[in-house]
Amino acid sequence: MRRLMYDLAIIGGGINGVGIARDAVGRGLKVLLVERDDLAAHTSSASTKLVHGGLRYLEHYEFSLVRKALQEREVLLRNAPHIIWPMRFVLPVDKGMRPAWFLRLGLFLYDHLGSRSLLPGTKSLNLLEDSRGEPLQKRLKKGFAYSDCWVEDARLVSLTARDAKERGADIRIQTECVGIERSADHWSLQLHGQYGEVKEKAKVLINAAGPWVDPVTALYDQSSNAAKLRLVKGSHIVIARKFKGDHSYIFQNKDGRIIFAIPYEGNHTLIGTTDQPWSYDEGPAKISDSEIDYLCAAASEYFADPVSRDDVQWTYSGVRPLFDDQSQSASTVTRDYVFDYNDDDGAPVLSVFGGKITTYRVLARQAMKTLKAALHVETDDWTKDTVLPGGDFSADGFDDLVAEYCKRWTFIDKEVMARLVRAYGTDVAKMLDEVSDAAALGRHFGAGLYEIELHWLMAHEFATTAEDVLWRRSKLGLHMTEAEKTSVAEWFAAPAVKTKASSTVS
Repeated sequence: MRRLMYDLAIIGGGINGVGIARDAVGRGLKVLLVERDDLAAHTSSASTKLVHGGLRYLEHYEFSLVRKALQEREVLLRNAPHIIWPMRFVLPVDKGMRPAWFLRLGLFLYDHLGSRSLLPGTKSLNLLEDSRGEPLQKRLKKGFAYSDCWVEDARLVSLTARDAKERGADIRIQTECVGIERSADHWSLQLHGQYGEVKEKAKVLINAAGPWVDPVTALYDQSSNAAKLRLVKGSHIVIARKFKGDHSYIFQNKDGRIIFAIPYEGNHTLIGTTDQPWSYDEGPAKISDSEIDYLCAAASEYFADPVSRDDVQWTYSGVRPLFDDQSQSASTVTRDYVFDYNDDDGAPVLSVFGGKITTYRVLARQAMKTLKAALHVETDDWTKDTVLPGGDFSADGFDDLVAEYCKRWTFIDKEVMARLVRAYGTDVAKMLDEVSDAAALGRHFGAGLYEIELHWLMAHEFATTAEDVLWRRSKLGLHMTEAEKTSVAEWFAAPAVKTKASSTVS
């Protein structure tokens, strides 16, 4: 049987890969995306969870990047108000750091470089009188409050992939590309997944493998991208809730870097991030003792109640695949994306370096512009006003949606319903459509996780393991006992569930 010739084959199931897949399939292209692990298994689930312009990039003169990101904040907020929401950031003025006038100038630019209608502008704060100054050391008398947004990063990836699949893209997780051959007019891919060895063909190849863009290149080209790629590890710590309120803090460090302290998962605080060089021979990214000490010390410079290693309840790390602009410091390497397009030696290939979660949609559209001649596609901005699954409600309508669903499903606790709406938005109504009583929710695993949600994640969001659910599609692993987490793993391991998961992913 003659196999389908795809227009586009994408390697990499992070935010860049799934963003390109969604944009391309929406233009009528036949799209294949392969990911050797789970969606957002690495870099795209290890961010600081922000949709932001990147205030600190202004002092590195990256005005184009900041403007592009600022313009995207409210686009993404409107398209996914369940997993993205506004957040105020408190920036204290500290003696010996960047002076107040310098910070105010930067924030003025931040307020005006990009369009802004939903997010409030910057305000000056008296931290000795404002409640947001209470958790801070008393030497900190002045500060500023400005706006950015929070994002559930791994959910942004899974929802984007889901939308791409529903529009016709072929999304294959747990599928590794082990061989690539280049012809004059197409690519041949040797794939290894749960169904064994499979060969596929595509007119154009996109290498969006993130930190592994160089090993993927090596499958079809003996040259290396090593000179273009700078791998930087970023780590975060999670501690018990450090302060009241739904605002966050941004602190200046003595080394010129900044860290964030952000409300996380209700009763926790997220602190990050670091910038450390990383190489393949280090193995999976994980936080080092020195990084933990660095983050604790940096936060303790500002909080009245110091942060110690004993406070750390969880950590996560990821590797940023940045384009090497020859900056001396890892923290000053550009966060903008760079494309490497080549059609000189055969079928076209586009390799993606760098990028930010905030600008993933712009990156995807730019990829289509780069491939316009090769794929004969129009490059209108169709994704700008197209919501992601579950996002068809107003940016300020979250509370109303929770109240509506609580009235409809009175047997579900309000806190549980709020979490469901935060994760799934209006898709909660689809998930619970045939649920008329608590028994229909199925088994309760703890922390408000019911069997019906696991079935939904398997059927619609590519989940195949407990880790997919507890640490990427959600962070319920932070709220469950070891026994409860084990029970979820055992549920996934049951033969009937494994069979259903296989058929769902295919």
